[in-house]
Amino acid sequence: MKNTIFIAMVLTLLILGSVSLSACNTFEGAGRDIENVGETVQDAAD
Repeated sequence: MKNTIFIAMVLTLLILGSVSLSACNTFEGAGRDIENVGETVQDAAD
């Protein structure tokens, strides 16, 4: 039972990761998205 839950969680994380990377279209796009998130967090902290 625990193995089934673990496998389901791993598959869910892999699917979410794939979807988020495909949404960025490229690694360059992913870098820009991550940079934008960092800037937003910095601005909120100021």
